[in-house]
Amino acid sequence: MKRISLLLGGFAFSIAVFAQDKDKGTFIETKPGYYQNSILKGIQEFEETKKEEAPNKVFKVDVSNKNYPTDPESYTKVWHTGVISQGNTGTCWCFSTTSYYETEIKRLSGKEIKLSEMYTVYWEYVERARYFVRNRGTMALGEGSQTMAVAKNMKKYGIVPASVYTGMKSGQKFHTHAKMYEELEAYLKGVKVRGEWNEEAVVATVRSILDFHMGAVPSKFSFEGKEYTPGDFLKNVTKLNPDDYVDFMSLMTAPYWEKALYDVPDNWVRSKDFINVPLDVFMDIIKSSIKAGYGISIGGDVSEAGFHSWSQVAVVPTFDIPSEYIDESARAFRFLNNTTTDDHAMHLVGYKEVNGKTWFLIKDSGSGSRNCGEGCKSFGYYFFHEDYIKLKMMTFTIHKDAVKEVLKKVKA
Repeated sequence: MKRISLLLGGFAFSIAVFAQDKDKGTFIETKPGYYQNSILKGIQEFEETKKEEAPNKVFKVDVSNKNYPTDPESYTKVWHTGVISQGNTGTCWCFSTTSYYETEIKRLSGKEIKLSEMYTVYWEYVERARYFVRNRGTMALGEGSQTMAVAKNMKKYGIVPASVYTGMKSGQKFHTHAKMYEELEAYLKGVKVRGEWNEEAVVATVRSILDFHMGAVPSKFSFEGKEYTPGDFLKNVTKLNPDDYVDFMSLMTAPYWEKALYDVPDNWVRSKDFINVPLDVFMDIIKSSIKAGYGISIGGDVSEAGFHSWSQVAVVPTFDIPSEYIDESARAFRFLNNTTTDDHAMHLVGYKEVNGKTWFLIKDSGSGSRNCGEGCKSFGYYFFHEDYIKLKMMTFTIHKDAVKEVLKKVKA
């Protein structure tokens, strides 16, 4: 803040002018972090393999003289389960949204239940195989998906507690899907080359690959002394209704106040169920919802110079764009020229007001948020400035009760 003096009509006035400090960029040499020292090490010990990674330098905002709010305890939080790692998998979409639904179970019923992420991941691969056959292989292959996929799979297949299905073999410390995905990808590409469009045969083969690497999913199980099917557990224990959740985006590529396509590879099913709203509404929903006690599963770009995993903060540096110029056009420009990409999904669990701006506490399943080392207070969390969400977070999933007034404006 600066103060300047003005002389008007013979009277002197002193006014405050708020200016954003100018940020600087720097090259930092990446070093082994949680991914190399814990996840890869655990996988290598399990698989008896070893890979060496060459040193690398990346361009990031210089945070050496910054004082960011990086104490999770200083944030107002919604209840959420403890941080958990997605290991060496591309399943952040499921970890973030499963964590979100665990928060929803607590909010709706008061119960504290840890759900199985891998049960949903298993069925997502099955659904992907069906789509692959029905569309003759014209789809994006990959491990990624959208946060809305969890509700879609829950509605069809139910859900199970984590204690019933881990998706890991005995002695396995971290999830790793590298070999499994290689097999799935090679098989499906072969199906396309040979034109073997027998849906049930393809699904059966995909399930055999999943069963070998992840284990067969249960059709019945016991929980707290009672027997359930996954569908019964969803309905009678969690009290979750998959139809009660909606998904938002904010992009100039489609009309506002309508449902539209979010055009990214991880939206492999080409869903047009994203409610497109103006950016100010997008931000208002996020701020008002977390303050009203609703968590949010949110996704977007984490590949920016302002996303600093070693400091666990996400900011928009002035050398990218000053805060006052972040608007719908700046957001659309970056999305359309592919400098904003759909990289990662996380669980927004808290907020803190600092100098008139909102910071958000983000629970994360990726490895970067763990670089501070196990035992540190911020292990498994990020701290997002509202500008970063405004410019770089693209979609989110939320309960419809949090957005009743907004939904009234959406065109059928």
